[in-house]
Amino acid sequence: MDVPRPFAAVREMVDEAARRSPARLTLSAFAAIIVVVTGLLSLPTAAADGARTSFADALFTAVSAVCVTGLTVVETGTHWSVFGQAVILVGIWVGGLGVMTLASVLGLAVSRRIGLTQKLLAAGEVGSALGEVGSLIRVVVITSLTIQTGIALVLVPRFVQLGESIGDALWHGAFYAVSAFNNAGFVPTPEGLVPYVGDWWVCLPIALGVFVGSLGFPVIFNLSRTRWRWADLTLHSKMTISVSLVLLGATTLLLGAMEWGNPATLGGLDGDDRVLASLVAGVMPRSGGLSTIDVGGMHEASWLLTDAVMFIGGGSASTAGGIKVTTLGVLLLAIVAEARGDRDMEAFGRRIPRESLRLAVAVTIVSASMVLVAALLVLEMTGESLDVVLFEVISAFATVGLTTGLTPELPDAAKYVLAALMFAGRTGTITVAAALALRDRRRVIRYPEERPIIG
Repeated sequence: MDVPRPFAAVREMVDEAARRSPARLTLSAFAAIIVVVTGLLSLPTAAADGARTSFADALFTAVSAVCVTGLTVVETGTHWSVFGQAVILVGIWVGGLGVMTLASVLGLAVSRRIGLTQKLLAAGEVGSALGEVGSLIRVVVITSLTIQTGIALVLVPRFVQLGESIGDALWHGAFYAVSAFNNAGFVPTPEGLVPYVGDWWVCLPIALGVFVGSLGFPVIFNLSRTRWRWADLTLHSKMTISVSLVLLGATTLLLGAMEWGNPATLGGLDGDDRVLASLVAGVMPRSGGLSTIDVGGMHEASWLLTDAVMFIGGGSASTAGGIKVTTLGVLLLAIVAEARGDRDMEAFGRRIPRESLRLAVAVTIVSASMVLVAALLVLEMTGESLDVVLFEVISAFATVGLTTGLTPELPDAAKYVLAALMFAGRTGTITVAAALALRDRRRVIRYPEERPIIG
């Protein structure tokens, strides 16, 4: 089928930009979308009271929406009008779609700069024919829409059953579906999910949507193409699913155990409600940002555990943030190989090249450095305690959206710091990994090898 000339021209422009400067493409696309959303949210019609929202609050909300974070400085359900909430919802959808698409496009860009064998493997990972950026985008859009529509269709009847009008149920169902799959963390009502803390019909589809969205488009497409046959999955899919399930189980059990008797969180709930709340609490730090309990009332030990899980995040080319579960997996495999004295890192019958370890170390160190700098700045600007500031900073970097309640009270300068961190956390790890992969080079002359003392 012939592609209309304007769309063909756009596809050619995107393909050329991805080939020449994939990092610039990523940064420019997200920045342009944020500018548009900020302008729309600054309009008086975007606010419920008809007053113009301050630039700092409009920019922060736009960055949080487009970078699918969920941190807010104003109440989404009360401050913004229906138009404002619709702008936020579109920003979330476009931002989440952009994450998956651009990450996959960057994968294709990287594949063109390496050998034929690696090129074919990279194309297989993103599930697209080489150079077919347009086809890739269409598949991502269709997949995203299908999953989000399915979540909404499950939620809407329940909201109607709970007494909402058809219009409200449709709006809330669509909003939660988009927010969940895109790991955005925004809620359309002041109470959020708290009233549904024991409602399996509402919480389970949302938690499942967050988990599926955090796996990433390459994994979702690989699962559908192989019809869920484990043996036929790629190494990336197997690592992403395995590490994700282990993290989910460990986080759910540990948070449930630590908060079981806390009256401010799980302690005041019935047995079944505690189990469901523990499951939701275990899923959301992956980058979901939604919560059925008061995060600010959690123990400091629970905050620390949540910090670690948020920093790890979800899968590559997904709507989740963090350093990504495959990065953690490669680092752990390197530790195991070193402890055993093995020369190679191996998993699921495959050998992982050393270049992957270099990328994993680089992404982790760059990410930790961004968190450190941002935490220092916010500490100086607010004078708050380290545990609270670190939680907010990691939540911003990993585009999670969970909060202890500090973010709405931040001065404008600290809002700008977190906004910059959300942008860097959303685009930084993708562009750093792509840039380092694109700079891989072979040298004819190499220096003699000598090992420094480590540890």
